[in-house]
Amino acid sequence: MKQETMLQRGANDPGLNNPARRKLLLGSAGAMAAVSLLGFVPVARGEEPKSLPDYAAWKERNALIVHSANTMETRRDAIGNGVITPSDRLFVRNNLPAPPKNIADNPDAWEVKIEGVRNPRTLTVGELKGMGVTTVASVLQCSGNGRAFFPHGASGTQWTVGAAGCVMWTGVPLKDVVDALGGPDSGARYITSTGGESLPDGLDPKTVIVERSVPTDALESAILAWEMNDEPLTHTHGGPLRMVIPGYYGVNNVKYVKAIAFTESQTDAKIQASGYRVRDVGKKGSPDQPSMWEMNVKSWVTSPLETGQNGRNMIYGVAFGGTVALDKVEVSTDGGKNWKQARFLGPDLGPYAWRPFVAAADLSAGEYSIVSRATDTRGNTQPEGRTENERGYGHNGWKDHGVTVTVS
Repeated sequence: MKQETMLQRGANDPGLNNPARRKLLLGSAGAMAAVSLLGFVPVARGEEPKSLPDYAAWKERNALIVHSANTMETRRDAIGNGVITPSDRLFVRNNLPAPPKNIADNPDAWEVKIEGVRNPRTLTVGELKGMGVTTVASVLQCSGNGRAFFPHGASGTQWTVGAAGCVMWTGVPLKDVVDALGGPDSGARYITSTGGESLPDGLDPKTVIVERSVPTDALESAILAWEMNDEPLTHTHGGPLRMVIPGYYGVNNVKYVKAIAFTESQTDAKIQASGYRVRDVGKKGSPDQPSMWEMNVKSWVTSPLETGQNGRNMIYGVAFGGTVALDKVEVSTDGGKNWKQARFLGPDLGPYAWRPFVAAADLSAGEYSIVSRATDTRGNTQPEGRTENERGYGHNGWKDHGVTVTVS
């Protein structure tokens, strides 16, 4: 996807100095009541929870920045140099409280309804396992990753770089399932997935339900996943079954998926109709605005982050191209004045996976602005700046994602 349309698509956490976080913590009583109703319990000002919520208690606490009970970010210094993000370090982002844990007690019994095909049917996970299987490495990234860098104080979780990870998904290709059911109905333009979260009482379901539509082009890569990183998909990350659309932002990878429909129009659920839309600062969301679908090309440095050594330094980071394979990554130690090409580390796990990279730099005493810039095989390159938008979506500007390192 070309750079100009991509917006359809840690350790340096600014914390409470960011105006958006102050806005979240000090917002109106009505807004806070709505937040509490949906299970989003903000962190008390100046504090960070000392423990993880029960549904994520198995995670590695020291690797995470806990923003709320439903939002946990991987620390920049915990991302590491591997291709695959360990499950216990992977970020957590829930739009609604997770459903009861017991849905994972018998995962093969979980049902998903397939509609908008010639032979509609409800299938269990056990039946899906007999229809085909594949494994895909793909970056999972929240649409708001990088939101903390927007100066206007975009509302929402103040992610820096850690609302992303690269994981292995195992499941059945959605295309295999659809082909077995006779193919999509004629006129279908979207794949609409519905999540199985528990909905709060007293609210119009369409205002809170997680239901997302993506173009039918995604059928070529979409899978219904029941494993993540070679283990059964946890309740934390959407098990027993999750829609996975490699290269698309996380919100489209619907958790606890219970229904999939091939439709002529996008769902009118709020999360689609006005949510996750790229709009000018101060404007409300509407269906005519670009939706957060395919991810854009992006990279950032993971080490060093604050201090370096006098002499040879190895600069590490991660990069990915969304739905497009990477061509190269460049690193600069002078804030983008001069660039040096980095080399990729580890195996290439396909166009949807990220590529760890490394570049050597000889540094003497002083302060350095270290940034990275990725380019995909279609020639799309990370821009220097960000595209300003109300919710702080799709930020891939290399300047904001840089780090300042002191060498003594």
